[in-house]
Amino acid sequence: MGRFSKMHGLGNDFVVIDARDGAVEMTEARARAVADRHAGIGCDQLILIGNAPDADVSMQIFNADGSEVEACGNATRCVPLFVGRDVLIRTKAGLLDAKSVDGGASVDMGAPRFDWDAIPLAYPMDTLTMSASWEELPAPAAVNVGNPHVIFFVDHLDGVNFDRLGPLIEHDPLFPARVNVNFAQVVGDDHLRLVVWERGAGLTRACGTGACATAVAAVRRKLVTGPVTVSLPGGDLVIDWAPGGTIRMTGPATHVFDGEADWDRF
Repeated sequence: MGRFSKMHGLGNDFVVIDARDGAVEMTEARARAVADRHAGIGCDQLILIGNAPDADVSMQIFNADGSEVEACGNATRCVPLFVGRDVLIRTKAGLLDAKSVDGGASVDMGAPRFDWDAIPLAYPMDTLTMSASWEELPAPAAVNVGNPHVIFFVDHLDGVNFDRLGPLIEHDPLFPARVNVNFAQVVGDDHLRLVVWERGAGLTRACGTGACATAVAAVRRKLVTGPVTVSLPGGDLVIDWAPGGTIRMTGPATHVFDGEADWDRF
């Protein structure tokens, strides 16, 4: 039997497995089975915490469809709560510094990348105002914050068909690694509303890396000044970034319950 914790950040929920004392083999099929909300435990992402030679812990992230991804901001905030102290975390996106704060955590998410081949895009173009769009949406921006994001700034979020446009854009050939799709509305000089269609997970209550990418794109376009409050369906995150620097994300993290499971049954 293996122990796990159920946790969430603004309703973006995780099964967090501690593999520091014993390896847990995680395949795409097993991650998908654990994440299944009817026949498994249920989560948006499965998080595997292990050992790392150059950090306090390592973190592997699997989406609900079983695909492994590089970064997850909401999950990163849960790690110091799970471990019980401030931690340096080794991820596929690099080293992330996570510190506990009252009710959650503050994480240095590293520096954003803007080069077309770092997003990645299929061919060169300006990533601040892309020479591409979909249907009635305006020209987006693209940012990599450990994983790929495309951001559309719209006048009114309520008029966007997320369920139709999200998967259409996620799987567009312009994005060879697929992409997280962010729909944002500026509601103040330092305030954004955001809905995210997450790569491999669909619509989520919150996406930490989406909030980071969207705030960065809004600052670059001079739509807002930081620190930026990003309001998602699940609640608010505060994103602080200045050009040339790293991104600091602060927000809630919640421990729901602990459990045990036989991973061989999944």
